[in-house]
Amino acid sequence: MVSSCGTPMKTDELFLVLRGELTIQMRDGNVILRRGQLFVVPRGVEHCPVADGEVHAMLIEPVGVVNTGTAGGRLTAEHDDSLA
Repeated sequence: MVSSCGTPMKTDELFLVLRGELTIQMRDGNVILRRGQLFVVPRGVEHCPVADGEVHAMLIEPVGVVNTGTAGGRLTAEHDDSLA
């Protein structure tokens, strides 16, 4: 079951785990990523990244995507840290 993590993204999202273990919860099942593994969540797929411990991961999204989606809050970046 997918936890409540907001609405599905309108773009693909790439998760690359640098350290630790990250679980991507989706309605069709979970994907477990370990160091050096990556996974692309296709646009429109409801998902929730979760971790039991500390994880270092890189999330790659198109320019202009807000880092916290529609959730907002203190963790929302004030600027776009893109590579473009």
